[in-house]
Amino acid sequence: MAEGLNPLTGMDYPDPDVIRVGDTYYMISTTMHFFPGAGILRSHDLIHWEICSYIYNSLEHTPGEILEGEQTVYGHGMWAASLRYHAGRFYAAFIAHEWPKTFLFTSESIEGPWTKQHIEGIYHDPSLLFDDDGRVYIVYGNRDIRLTELQEDLSGPKEGGLDRIIVRDAPGDFLGYEGSHLYKINGKYVLFLIHSRQREWFRTEACFVTDDLEGVWAGGDVFSSDLDGRRSGVAQGGVVDTPDGGWFAVLFQDCGAVGRIPVLVPVAWNRFGYPVFGEAVRELSDACTCPGWTARPLYACDDFTEPVLKDVWQFNHEPRERCWETGNGAYVIRTDKISRTVEFARNTLTQRTVLPGCSAEVTVNAENTCPGDVAGLCLLIGCYGLIGLTRDAEKYALVMKARKPREKEEHEYARIPWNKKTVRLRAAVRFAGHEGHVCFEYLCGQEWKPLGPVHKMVYTLDHFAGCRFGLFLYSTEEAGGTASFSRFTYLPDTD
Repeated sequence: MAEGLNPLTGMDYPDPDVIRVGDTYYMISTTMHFFPGAGILRSHDLIHWEICSYIYNSLEHTPGEILEGEQTVYGHGMWAASLRYHAGRFYAAFIAHEWPKTFLFTSESIEGPWTKQHIEGIYHDPSLLFDDDGRVYIVYGNRDIRLTELQEDLSGPKEGGLDRIIVRDAPGDFLGYEGSHLYKINGKYVLFLIHSRQREWFRTEACFVTDDLEGVWAGGDVFSSDLDGRRSGVAQGGVVDTPDGGWFAVLFQDCGAVGRIPVLVPVAWNRFGYPVFGEAVRELSDACTCPGWTARPLYACDDFTEPVLKDVWQFNHEPRERCWETGNGAYVIRTDKISRTVEFARNTLTQRTVLPGCSAEVTVNAENTCPGDVAGLCLLIGCYGLIGLTRDAEKYALVMKARKPREKEEHEYARIPWNKKTVRLRAAVRFAGHEGHVCFEYLCGQEWKPLGPVHKMVYTLDHFAGCRFGLFLYSTEEAGGTASFSRFTYLPDTD
């Protein structure tokens, strides 16, 4: 038996959709503005997950996606994908909200290469269904949930095909039904949705069932549960069966600054074809379909000796080629634009943070930076914080900057002279409740010293993502400087 803990990854993997192909489970989740995007995880026990692949390296190459000037896609990008396997082919459908279109990627292998096309129309939180009779449908929407029959090649709606609203939530100032996940299970069509309680924010899972896609859908709320006393609800996701006939739901919970994290919940079926959810418990156990398998961690230290990046890394936006490189013991960034803050810096390299806390260290070499450049280590989120090495015409300094929650402008909280061109930096973050607190430090001789105050982070919709460690360089006066990063160390807390 495999044993583990909820929430599953301890990291920001929201809007999960999970399938099983043979003895292997695959999970796709929202990756927002990070590249490469549409990451897929792999598991053999539904508890432990490792990175399998990414679907795309570039999406549409828009000014926002490449951080042209101060254009960004923070809070947008890819989310809530539907992952399906049909007739020997994988399908992933999703929207990116800066575009009025729906993306469809297909591949014969989960590891790619993936072929991109578009489904005509905009389908919010879509779910694909390949029916037994060869027809294909997409379910989508917010509050009003619509079922649309697609053409055989999934290029758009089928002329004269089924197209109807199948479920409607009550009106009101609360989150209406969305997050569709549609299946055909035991001869019945089963639709899972998420919405909030009407009187308080609390994610709740709903389910509707029908024998006929043109008939009446019956159902309602089926799961309203919490984990670790967060009062945010465990919901939104799909179900998957095990080879021995068991069923589980993979949902997620809002966990504050660290992000939105998958939660595994057992599911059974009653004689009417409706799901019966078990409890969202902390300790988990399940059979492993591949005895002896051990998942690779979802984080990694890096000495940057290889010419390609490890798969745990993602850029904050689409990277600018020829302005970064790795290998020979360092990750190197060269700037090609002026950036007011770290948010607009190209080629910032990120890794997710993890519950209950973690720290990262890196050595920064700023010898070839330009006056006004800032190079260092950040916690990237809407209310970000950073520690960096900067310089004027002749002198270097260490700075700590941050933007407080719900404020628009950043502040410089500390600056001290530094008589070297290199420095080793550390950021240590702890999560308590829905907040994260980070302490920035620098190595002075053999002693770590704090710089600036402990900075508080909360989850906000301007980025719509959990906080991440980031290696960054940005220019405030003249472009063309370079900085290198070496000996990156990632240490998860063990308590």
